[in-house]
Amino acid sequence: MSVASLTGPSGTPTVAMTLVARQQKFTLASGESVDGFTVNGTSPGPLIRARVGDLVEVTLVNESVRSGVTLHWHGIDVPNAEDGVAGVTQDAVPVGGRHVYRFRATQGGTYWYHSHQVSSEEVRDGLFGPIVIGAAAGPEVVAAIHTYDGKRTINGHTGSQRVALAAGSLVRIRVINTDNALIRTGLVGAPYKVIAVDGRDLHGPTPTTSAFPLAAGARVDLEATVPPSGALRLDAGTTSVTIGPVSSAPPTDALSSDTVDLLTYGTPAPLGFDPSHADRTFEYRIGRRVGFLDGKPGLWWTINGRKFPDVPMFMVGEGDVVRMKISNTSGQSHPMHLHGHHGVVLSRNGTPTTGTPWWIDTLEVADNETYEIAFLANNPGIWMDHCHNLPHASEGLMTHLAYTGYTTPYVIGGPTSNKPE
Repeated sequence: MSVASLTGPSGTPTVAMTLVARQQKFTLASGESVDGFTVNGTSPGPLIRARVGDLVEVTLVNESVRSGVTLHWHGIDVPNAEDGVAGVTQDAVPVGGRHVYRFRATQGGTYWYHSHQVSSEEVRDGLFGPIVIGAAAGPEVVAAIHTYDGKRTINGHTGSQRVALAAGSLVRIRVINTDNALIRTGLVGAPYKVIAVDGRDLHGPTPTTSAFPLAAGARVDLEATVPPSGALRLDAGTTSVTIGPVSSAPPTDALSSDTVDLLTYGTPAPLGFDPSHADRTFEYRIGRRVGFLDGKPGLWWTINGRKFPDVPMFMVGEGDVVRMKISNTSGQSHPMHLHGHHGVVLSRNGTPTTGTPWWIDTLEVADNETYEIAFLANNPGIWMDHCHNLPHASEGLMTHLAYTGYTTPYVIGGPTSNKPE
């Protein structure tokens, strides 16, 4: 069966948007000029907001992105034909072209969209935006962290900014790391709870003042109460957001040097499947060696000792329980992102998880670390499985999870010059 047949549902959409991609000079919200890419004239692009159960329809129009463009729904387990990966699930949309994406918003949470065509350049230079699925239960702040031309921003603002909120308000802060490297973030000014990661709620979260290590591409939802006097500060290094009464001074304390460890944070809960009875078991060994990539000699990334595209796909059948051991001896850290699925972390360096079920779609694997994850193969198609430090992916650190019996009519290169990374 062709992956082109694995489309979203028909029917009248509840949420319908047109997103226009442009290659242009633009001005950040804080006033700096950037030469890059926009969505509907801005970067980050507009927030897409939907409720659980909504049918979402997004029409992508490429007005002027010369290298072509797609939209990938990072962390949303959409049907395969809607995944937005050039050369795998569709052809890149050329200048003057358009493409319609349709998917059901089945899982509440914090997500983002971005181009998956020449993404190491297009995402870096602004072609992305946030998505929130779920009705706001109270005050919320959506904070997309991104670095433009060496300037780190939150929602396109450099430096500090303020969100006015009354003392005593319980606020949810949805933090999205759209950069290529891990960011230590968290709240200063009051204890907070880590209530969701990668669009999945945590079980039994407890107050903490430690920093959270947010992998490239990952998302974390923080919850805190604005203190009776003063304010909260969302810290992302050189940029921040103060949340509290207009008259309150931002906290001046530094972000904690301690780190939230999801291996032990929270309390256990049922997974819904049994990882101890796996139908497929894989090893994903990340390394580095001298070789050729697109004919160029260099020191390139490897998967199981092989270089993309000469890396066998991880093959599964629908309904399989899959265990995967991800190890890294490459000398650098890698945020590994599996499309179309959420896995649960079972162990790190042989130490099993004892806290909340730690569901991820993007997992930071540091040098000399080994993680074991498990997931249910319940979304057929052919899926990217790659490093979300996007230059690393463009240098070969990517492979695919493929279901038996499925093929794709799309190719890397080809008439539309498909180049997913």
